[in-house]
Amino acid sequence: MTTFKGIPIVPTEARSGGKYVTPQGFTAIKDGIKATANAQALNVGRKPQWLRAPMPAGHAFDAVRATVKEHRLATVCEEAKCPNIGECWNAGTATLMLMGAVCTRACRFCSVDTGNPRGWLDAEEPANSARTVQLMKLKYVVLTSVNRDDLPDGGAAHFAACVREIKRLNPETAVEALTPDFQGNLSDVETVVASGLEVFAQNVETVRRLTHPVRDARAGYEQTLAVLAHSKRFMPHVLTKTSLMLGLGESDEEIFEAMRDIRGAGVDILTLGQYLRPTLNHLPIERWVSPEEFASYREHALELGFLECVSGPLVRSSYRAERALERNNAGLNAAGERRTADGGR
Repeated sequence: MTTFKGIPIVPTEARSGGKYVTPQGFTAIKDGIKATANAQALNVGRKPQWLRAPMPAGHAFDAVRATVKEHRLATVCEEAKCPNIGECWNAGTATLMLMGAVCTRACRFCSVDTGNPRGWLDAEEPANSARTVQLMKLKYVVLTSVNRDDLPDGGAAHFAACVREIKRLNPETAVEALTPDFQGNLSDVETVVASGLEVFAQNVETVRRLTHPVRDARAGYEQTLAVLAHSKRFMPHVLTKTSLMLGLGESDEEIFEAMRDIRGAGVDILTLGQYLRPTLNHLPIERWVSPEEFASYREHALELGFLECVSGPLVRSSYRAERALERNNAGLNAAGERRTADGGR
């Protein structure tokens, strides 16, 4: 095993919560949160049947995975261990993660590796992203990224360059940008919003009371709302979107308060999903939210005026993003399960 000052240099050989050295030469923590002897065991019983996603498989899935690896792209589908990776990739929908796979922040719900990339960027990423979209024949692509607080603009210019290059090579492809908060710097937000995209997204993640310790101390409930509100004021025709994870200990009233705050910021689309604990080093799950509750929360959101609220146990912020405006819960039935063309499962 190759090491650097005693630290493994191959990420896959690092244990969850352990340090390793990336191929670019900086240190990171596998799965984002340091291992601790005080990790709390799961305290809400076995995972319900409605949360048992099928194993990813299929010809289209294999083809997408091969393309992503060929062009040295990280996907949030893989890094965040998304349960919908098989469904979305087989449907030709993909989320690309820009600016590497190491985040400068350490949110306690997220399994993306944490470290300081010290300004590293892949100069070929805009061209590679555009070519990947072309090879996959995507009509809708979600671009997201790690937080890059090590960069003066948080990576806004690089993010915008990727959007512009995708649009240049694939003018018919709709682009959604799910961005970091750029530390609340609104000029950096404008750089991304003005890049030619159709949807600007940034996730509130949880209710006000639970923002800390759920999110990194550099993130903030009001900061995210301010970014979303500014993006809508800056370019009203660009749709805005955000997401909440449920099951972290929030009350119904806190959920409804967050919905009102989000809608007050002019956000058009809201997604709601169950928090799933990535490792024992991350925050424990406080409750399993039932499909019926997700359906009820969706109705409340629609009553508040959201264009759509995609809501279900396995929903993530990028879940079937291209279907968000069909006003059908992205094809999910009342139980939060995928509907087939004939209305069945």
